[in-house]
Parts: sequence; C-alpha cells; structure tokens
Amino acid sequence: MNTPLAEPAVGKVRAALHPDEQEARLQLAACYRVFAMLGWIEMIYNHITVRLPDSVTGGEKQFLINPFGLHYSEVTAGNLVKIDLQGKVLDGSRHPVNPAGFTVHAAIHDGLPDAHCVMHTHTTAGVAVACLQGGLQQTNFYTAQLHDRVAYHDFEGITIHADEGPRLLKSIGNRPAVILRNHGLLAWGQTLPQTFAILWTLQRACEIQMATLSMGAPIPVSEETARRCTRDALQFNLKHGGGQDVFDALVRQVDRIDDSYKH
Repeated sequence: MNTPLAEPAVGKVRAALHPDEQEARLQLAACYRVFAMLGWIEMIYNHITVRLPDSVTGGEKQFLINPFGLHYSEVTAGNLVKIDLQGKVLDGSRHPVNPAGFTVHAAIHDGLPDAHCVMHTHTTAGVAVACLQGGLQQTNFYTAQLHDRVAYHDFEGITIHADEGPRLLKSIGNRPAVILRNHGLLAWGQTLPQTFAILWTLQRACEIQMATLSMGAPIPVSEETARRCTRDALQFNLKHGGGQDVFDALVRQVDRIDDSYKH
C-alpha cells in the first residue's frame, strides 16, 4: 500500500527553488484548496497539473502534480511533486504519483503548446452529462458561452495507456472544454486562472442542465444567440484578466478558512 511519507523541512526545500517555481507551486496548491472548498473532489483521485516555465526548466517539459494519496485539502506548495512527461519524479519527493492520472495530462501538455494547465474532475453533474447520449445541450446561459468550444472524447477505459494520447488530441483539436464520455470533465488553458474559468463555466452548464432535465423539456438557445454569447463572453480572454479576478476571490476565501497550503 502506497502511503505518503513525511516531507522534508519545507522551508529548506522552498528556499532552494527558482522564484517562478515557488510562485507556480503556491498558485497550484491554492487551486487544489479551491477545488476542495467547492466540492470538486473525488476522494484522493483526479488531478490539476501545471507546466513549469522555461525559466525554471531550461526548456525541458516539467510539471507539478498532487501527491497521490493525499486529499486535496492536504495539498501544499511544498508537497506538490515535480515530474517529467513520463511521470518520473524530479524533485526527490517520496510521495507516489498516480500513473492513471497523468497519462491524459501528459498527452495534452505535450501535444498542445498552449496547455500550461490541465484540470480534470469527476463531479456528479459533469459525469452525468458525460454519460448522456446527447451530451451537453445548448439550453442555458453557460452552454451559450461555450459554443464551438466543447470537445468530446469517447471512453476507452481507465486512462493508463499512452497510446490513447494521439486519439485524445485528435478529439480535442483546439477546444479548451472537454467532455470525456462516460468519464468526466476536463479543461486546459494558457494560465491556471483561465483554465479554472473554463472548467467552472462547463461545470455550471452541466449542473443547470441536470437540474433542468429533471423538471422537463428545456428551451433551446439558437445558434445565432449562442455564437453571440460566446463572442461577448470575456472571462476566458487573457486581455480581460482570463479569470484571474474570480480565482483570486476564491483564494481569499480559502485563506480565511485555512492558509496551510502556503507551506
């Protein structure tokens, strides 16, 4: 049984890190706590990953991921694990990494240059819509902001086989909101806050669709209206903050509850 081991003295570990890696660790650890606060958790499973900048890696593709075996509420900047595309631990961490978790993330990080961050969830609403024959319907305020931004990938089983990567990338194309059929939701983006904004919008769309279908037939949103809504929605646009303000507000809530993720 893989049991996470105690970390070395965090202060000493972080003092030796490049400032850009320290910043990435802090932001990612805060994001795990935000997910925990929102209830976007699946016991010890699922992942949020970020690609470290070239200033840290010298051009190598390296990533931060949660230690397998810890609840999201236990993730900290110091216990995040640095890995390569093969999931090899690079920072001496004694925490294990879940290979089933990083296979999908590795394919996206490697195959999509703009995929700085990848988020994957198994929320009830997300999985429910992923299991629905028709998938996400264009029937609410949030789906209208995702017109032509949602990709679908057919279920191939537990994601531990690297050969699924090319098929996944083909399914995604350039769409940042992804529904993994029979499985869950995924989002990727150029920054962590932007990725969060995309996933939050997709999650809300699924929640409202699930509630709507429980009551009766939904009112469809026209293609023209949906195209206009997607054009007018600015929360994903980096020129308008790309979700930074929303993410910062949630981190402030986390800080008021428990700021131990900073260690």
